[in-house]
Amino acid sequence: MNRLGEILKVDQVIVDVKTTSKKRVFEHAGLVFESNCGIARSKVFDSLFARERLGSTGLGEGIAIPHGRIEGLKEAVACVLSLNSPIPFDANDNLPVHLLIFLLVPVNASQNHLEILGEVAEMLSDKNFRMELDEPKDANFLYTKLCDWSPSSGPIS
Repeated sequence: MNRLGEILKVDQVIVDVKTTSKKRVFEHAGLVFESNCGIARSKVFDSLFARERLGSTGLGEGIAIPHGRIEGLKEAVACVLSLNSPIPFDANDNLPVHLLIFLLVPVNASQNHLEILGEVAEMLSDKNFRMELDEPKDANFLYTKLCDWSPSSGPIS
């Protein structure tokens, strides 16, 4: 199991999310983290937008990794939202985003945060893997794909 799989729970993977903007998708993620992890949605929203003001977390190819630090959080947590329709996200390739992997880490978790982000970025740099995630059949499929990925799963393209 990879680093994302260690912190991601199946009930924190949601497919066919209906949303219209970055603000709305951050609100949706806030609700997921509040319901499943007990983190106030306002803290999640504020943290994600504070990071986003530094530069877009849109990787390109329709994928974003919004992330933030949360005061009082004991360990990293994640959620994944697959959208039913892509939204504008200011990604470097100007393509709208349809898959978002959200990461929240404790305020002082610099090394762990970077390791998780690095591994997720490596995972999503694999073109064939990204294509498998484009239209997930359901949340269990997406969860399993993300958790089962390993650097040896295929060539990086």
